[in-house]
Amino acid sequence: MTVKQLSMPELVDACRDLGVVNVGLWREPVQAHGLEATAKLVRDAGLTVTTLCRGGFFTAIDPDERAAALADNRRAVDEAAALGTEVLVLVSGGLPAGSKDLHGARERIADALAVLGPYAEEHGVKLAIEPLHPMYASDRCVVSTLAQALDLAERFPAHQVGVTVDTYHIWWDDQAPAQIARAGAGGRIHTFQLADWTTPLPEGVLNGRGQIGDGAIDMREWQGYVETAGYTGPIEVELFNDALWARDGREVLAETAARFAEHIG
Repeated sequence: MTVKQLSMPELVDACRDLGVVNVGLWREPVQAHGLEATAKLVRDAGLTVTTLCRGGFFTAIDPDERAAALADNRRAVDEAAALGTEVLVLVSGGLPAGSKDLHGARERIADALAVLGPYAEEHGVKLAIEPLHPMYASDRCVVSTLAQALDLAERFPAHQVGVTVDTYHIWWDDQAPAQIARAGAGGRIHTFQLADWTTPLPEGVLNGRGQIGDGAIDMREWQGYVETAGYTGPIEVELFNDALWARDGREVLAETAARFAEHIG
């Protein structure tokens, strides 16, 4: 998504040219190129798919909407398995229209995980609940902290449900380091993602993720937290940024790789 202006073949070519061997994919561009075609493309290029984004949006009250969400998430699990990744990232969903019941919304997430977790396990896929910054609680994700994500995940086996640690969403939370340690102790850090926090945020706020090094987050500090917690997996960069998307995608990818090396590698 950091370079969504690139087609799937262009992305794979750019990764290969830059020596990038891991890539996190989103469902929409995968579907646009074709699931089997994408799986073959990345496999032939020697790329490892680290995660697939995204499943989730479990908070609907209407039974038909809930059934449709579960069906879509089963498809997402199938897609992750076909791509050879063992992690499906979940954005849990916001409040249904007219509702102010955060507790009820979070319980419906748990209900969905009880169904989806065993299905994912059967397909060799782990679910990673991603807490989003509280500014998204009403419309995108009622899970706003790692503590809330872990309270949900810990109802299920760690090989079924864990969490996503994303610097953009948790850097402000002084309880997050302790929650990372909690997640690590339980084997529940399923992926670690980077994006910086820059202000002012754009209108709509969704596409406000800053390039690594441009904002307020100490990336090495957060890397230290997850490594101390025992995480040894891939580190992803996930940037939603209109200014980056307006630039040449290969240039953005090269810049991102360089920033990663400077601030993490």
